[in-house]
Amino acid sequence: MSLRTTRRQFIQGMALGAASLALPMTGAVQAAQMQAIRYGGSAWLGHYPAWLALKKDYFKEENLDVSWESFGTTSARVSALLSGNIDVAVTAAPAALSVMARGSRHFAIIGVPENFGRVEGLLVRDGIEKLEQLKGKKIGVTFASSAHLLVLNLIEQAGMTPGKDITVLNVPAPELPAAFQSGQIDAAAAWTPQFNAIKAMPGVHVLADDTSFELYKEYGVTPGPDVLVARTAFLKEHPEAVKRFLKAYFRANEQLKFRPETAVGALTELTKLSETDQLEMIKGADWYGAQEQVNLLGPGSKYIDGLQKLAEIMVGFGQIDKAPSVREWVDPTYL
Repeated sequence: MSLRTTRRQFIQGMALGAASLALPMTGAVQAAQMQAIRYGGSAWLGHYPAWLALKKDYFKEENLDVSWESFGTTSARVSALLSGNIDVAVTAAPAALSVMARGSRHFAIIGVPENFGRVEGLLVRDGIEKLEQLKGKKIGVTFASSAHLLVLNLIEQAGMTPGKDITVLNVPAPELPAAFQSGQIDAAAAWTPQFNAIKAMPGVHVLADDTSFELYKEYGVTPGPDVLVARTAFLKEHPEAVKRFLKAYFRANEQLKFRPETAVGALTELTKLSETDQLEMIKGADWYGAQEQVNLLGPGSKYIDGLQKLAEIMVGFGQIDKAPSVREWVDPTYL
């Protein structure tokens, strides 16, 4: 073997070795560049898009390292967002409006995931066909919830007064089916899955769902619509990552909207529901895609006008002290 051949082989070997070393380094660099985002969720259907995007690797394809933090209550999730322990979350609008009313500027609304108005409502026994027939009877509902707002609004629309004409009792959501079945209450206002459980009982029907709320027809706003929120500081520090998050997030929404059957397997891991019940839950909501967000959150949006009206209704029912200027907390620039 000549010296020239040996040197050529040595140089080629070094080049191949350098290339093989470069491959894992490239992977490490790519991993280091992935933006970490902490999402606050639960098994509630408003969190389906984030969970689905996580399980289907939609976030990873956008070079995002999204972690999932579970919270048992909305208040705990909102507190974690305000304290900086999570970056993005879905929350019921009344909870966000309550924080706005206190003047907090630590978050902004950046999207609207869905409308679940058809899986929340007032359930009654057969023979009750209008709210006036519940006069002198008892309605069970979880106080300070969207269903509570619905009940108060329905009673007001009927020209009656809570406590005087109808007794409204505070019943924790998980206890509503048993309270209704045992006759402790004459009607129940609930959201899914309790809504579905009560509705499935013999001789029960829906007297009114969220589409009967006074703001729905004009503004498309239910008593407790879900909103996607993010920390203001995170939005300012990582605007491009937020845009990529929303791209993956609404990709999942499109799947829920147009191909719900393909999402069932991933979601049952979160909810522990049967495949049949899970599919029913997905189809029970109207999922909003990326194209619909501009109309929902953009300048002149009737939806935001509806959230403003919702805040004013909350003031009227004594749930917040004052109505904030909601549009100041809406930021559609990342869509």
